[in-house]
Amino acid sequence: MIAWLRIVVGLVVLVAATVVLLPVQLVGLRFNLKIRRRIPRLWHRVACRVLGIRVRVHGALEQQRPLLIAANHASWKDIMVLGSIADVVYIAKAEVRGWPVFGILARLQATIFVVREQRQKTGDQVDEIARRLTDGEIVVLFPEGTTSDGNRLLEIKTSLFGAAASAVPHAPHGVVHIQPVSIAYTGVHGMAMGRYHRPIAAWPGDIELLPHLLGVAREGAVDVDVDFGERVDYSRASNRKQVSREVEARIRAMLGARLRGR
Repeated sequence: MIAWLRIVVGLVVLVAATVVLLPVQLVGLRFNLKIRRRIPRLWHRVACRVLGIRVRVHGALEQQRPLLIAANHASWKDIMVLGSIADVVYIAKAEVRGWPVFGILARLQATIFVVREQRQKTGDQVDEIARRLTDGEIVVLFPEGTTSDGNRLLEIKTSLFGAAASAVPHAPHGVVHIQPVSIAYTGVHGMAMGRYHRPIAAWPGDIELLPHLLGVAREGAVDVDVDFGERVDYSRASNRKQVSREVEARIRAMLGARLRGR
């Protein structure tokens, strides 16, 4: 009963925050105002508080621009976690646009939607990402291309780093900075979260969204550690596969250390 009461109260708070922030965000999107980059962070902070997601940050966001963040991906909660820390935009597969609730939220955050199956559109999509990077926006890429079970990093797709290569000619100093970031769900109710309980946090995609969302809301206390790693610079002389392997190694090391409690 207490859990359901907490869910109802949290939903009311989240709806109220949405009602207040939505008109401002719509105006920001309509006129491309800088405030459109800041409003989502406020909303994500409220959402994390409502769901009981406690975010601990290790390291710092890279200050150099253009900046592409490459992070592991375990759940839809990754969006809120990173969004509560920094003013970011995401790269997402096109079908997310049509998802209930999450599709609307993605559009409100000016998400960059990509159609991976249509190669003829690849150039336009990469150009859009490059433009957003050179405009100073922090773009988040989940290079695994899908969600994992939260216990490991899947092999990353090197092709997804093509956006960094496309932005290089437009970067002020001919360099795009890529910052590896690991997102590790490490605790529940103040206790260490082992492999058995990690499905509470992870969402591999074969689980219905609503039951999973309600399960997280009922728990009400999930700890997540976000590690910001040392940046990797991408220039004209860089090799995409080598850069992606370096980024992958850094994410894997940070994630593994955090999940082992180090």
